[in-house]
Amino acid sequence: MSVKRVVISFLIFIAGLVAVPEADAGWNPHKEDHARQTVKLFQKTDPSLDRFFREAYGYTVFPDVYKGGLFLLGGARGSGYVYEQGRLIGRASITQVNVGPQLGGQSFAEIIFFRSREDLERFKKGDFELSAQLSAIIVTAGVATASDFADGVAVFALPKSGLMAEASVGGQKFTFKPY
Repeated sequence: MSVKRVVISFLIFIAGLVAVPEADAGWNPHKEDHARQTVKLFQKTDPSLDRFFREAYGYTVFPDVYKGGLFLLGGARGSGYVYEQGRLIGRASITQVNVGPQLGGQSFAEIIFFRSREDLERFKKGDFELSAQLSAIIVTAGVATASDFADGVAVFALPKSGLMAEASVGGQKFTFKPY
């Protein structure tokens, strides 16, 4: 297979990854439990994140976000759960498109904390997008101690597997679906 065909195939794959919504057959207790386990993993990795769980009005947890890139185009996709004052209120999806030099693939978990009710409402309305300027903080022990909310949100990511090199620009777009 020629390099041109590989590149075209990969670009079609990335376009499908970000354009096609994830199939959902309804409530799945296994996925919800996976979200709770992801929260515990974040808290175990950095116990100082407890401050965000106490102070935030709500949060969204994405247990598995898959990201890939080749040459000048890449993307990411994942699904998660939205909590308001500790109560599960709906599902969310994350889509990301990147442009710039990149190569590889990786998976990670992500939590977005919302400082106030207004910040969570903005997310629920679909008026929420993370730009390249507001990026996730990689979770390591003690990192949340020196972190705070920016523009009403705090974003933390926990790498799971894979390797990706990139110097790209892109943003994360979210959707919300209430229960």
